[in-house]
Parts: sequence; structure tokens; C-alpha cells
Amino acid sequence: MTSAVRLVDLRETPLDVAEVVAALDDDASGGLTLFVGRVRDHDGGKGVDGLDYSAHPSALDTMRAICERVAAEHPVHGVAAVHRVGSLAIGDIAVVIATTAAHRGVAFEASRALIDTLKAEVPIWKHQRFADGSDEWVGTP
Repeated sequence: MTSAVRLVDLRETPLDVAEVVAALDDDASGGLTLFVGRVRDHDGGKGVDGLDYSAHPSALDTMRAICERVAAEHPVHGVAAVHRVGSLAIGDIAVVIATTAAHRGVAFEASRALIDTLKAEVPIWKHQRFADGSDEWVGTP
């Protein structure tokens, strides 16, 4: 049996939503859910100027394992996840995930499980730079 995982990557270059959607294109899927996470201009009541994402060398393998796990736990046709690393500006896309399935309910459930698990388990750390000159690391061990 072929894996439903179609695309998993970490990139220093801008992410392309159309690439993720195209990776999951098939005629059997009636539902495709997509989540696009962007850099917002605020966090915790403070203005954000930008941020940097750093990834542990194991991050890509962890992402792939999570995608495989989600594909095994949900009757999906396709799974994709791409995360940005490096310096990002306000409005930049930080993460794109998507799943396809015969029906929307399965696709929604799988996508929710995918993004929540990626955020909880992948060793990617966010260094936020605030407008007031302060900074903060998020997600570090």
C-alpha cells in the first residue's frame, strides 16, 4: 500500500499554498482541508516586528513521522505539511498543512490532528522580536 503522505518539508524560502494543494490532487477526494499559519503583528498584547524559526536537525524526520501517524489514524487519501524556517516578516506564511479524504469530516478531523500534533511535537522554536525592543523564545525545551 502506498503512503498517503505526499509532501513534507522544511524550507527557508517562502511557502506556496498552491504547491501543497497540487500535491494532494486526486479524483477520489471529495474534501480537502487546508490550514495556513501566518506571522501576525501581535502576541500577548505586544506588537510583533518579526520572528525567526529554528529547527532541530530531527525536525523534518519528526514531521514525516507525524504525517505518517495521522495518515494511519484517519482514512485520508493525502497528507501534506510544509514549515518555514529562518527570518519571517509580518504576513509571511509560516506553515501550510492539508489533508484530503472522501468526505469533509474526515479531512477536517485529520487536519486538526495534524496541525495540533505538529505544534506540540516538532522541535521548531520561534524567536519573536517585539516592537518595544524586547524578544521572546517560544517552544524551547
